[in-house]
Amino acid sequence: MKINQLGTSNMWLSPIGFGAWATGGGNWAYSWGPQDDDASIAAIHRALDLGVNWIDTAAVYGLGHSEEVVGRAVKGYHIRPFLFTKCGLIWNEKREITRTTKHIRRECEESLRRLQVETIDLYQIHWPIEGEDMLEAWQTMAALKKEGKVRYIGVSNFSTAEIHRLTDVERVTSLQPPYSMINRSVEAEILPFCREHAIGVINYSPQHSGLLTGAMTKERVAALPPDDFRRNAKNYQEPHLSRNLAIADFLKGIGARHGVSAGVVAIAWTLANPAVTAAIVGARSPEQVEGVWPAAKFRLSRDEMQEIEDYLMAHPAAA
Repeated sequence: MKINQLGTSNMWLSPIGFGAWATGGGNWAYSWGPQDDDASIAAIHRALDLGVNWIDTAAVYGLGHSEEVVGRAVKGYHIRPFLFTKCGLIWNEKREITRTTKHIRRECEESLRRLQVETIDLYQIHWPIEGEDMLEAWQTMAALKKEGKVRYIGVSNFSTAEIHRLTDVERVTSLQPPYSMINRSVEAEILPFCREHAIGVINYSPQHSGLLTGAMTKERVAALPPDDFRRNAKNYQEPHLSRNLAIADFLKGIGARHGVSAGVVAIAWTLANPAVTAAIVGARSPEQVEGVWPAAKFRLSRDEMQEIEDYLMAHPAAA
């Protein structure tokens, strides 16, 4: 398994990391429905035992619960992964979420407490926020780094212009963007920019929230729990749903040649981009971890990459 350096940091990452979004459980605005904490911890342990060396979470996932579960999973475990989390989304007693970077220092302290660590390996601003001074927020992030509360600082969902503006204050170690065969918006400008400036890229949703795993069906979509955010997501609605499931079926054929799933092919496709350092892959059980783990080593041939490109060009998304 090849490991990759995250930007100019001294962290070398396994090609896939454990994504703990779903680990937050249900009963919040962007949940994946109810989760079993013991199964989540077992999934994390299985990922670490197989060779995953980093976990990505966020304070807002489960309104703090994901960080708590991750903290329980890694505390005292014989393998200590890099821990990445995010700030900039806070909530109130009514569980209403607000985007703001005005409380980053407090958020960091609360994340450290939930994760049960003294230092966060990578601390990221979750979203740029219109109307707020991102430079001031980035100065707070830089101060947390200088104080040793975080080792490196990065951003998520930022544009090239927004990233460029921050660099006068402190280097941006990494960017976390969405990137999959269904969402390729970062290919034209953002990924080349990150590669040119040695900014690490850890892409999220390489299987586009389960659509490209090969296990999703229209029946499963219809049966998603009421608090699963995907029920109302655009790509889970027609006419997009049929097209996306057809892509997954196509990927099954490529995966069958190598004895891997459609999801492994989808992850490997994102990792083939030279700007991508590693991909965030969610899992909710040890069995799911084992199903996606081959993506850490599997690579598509040049001909297969072209085959996929030809298929995607011939089957564009609906307007």
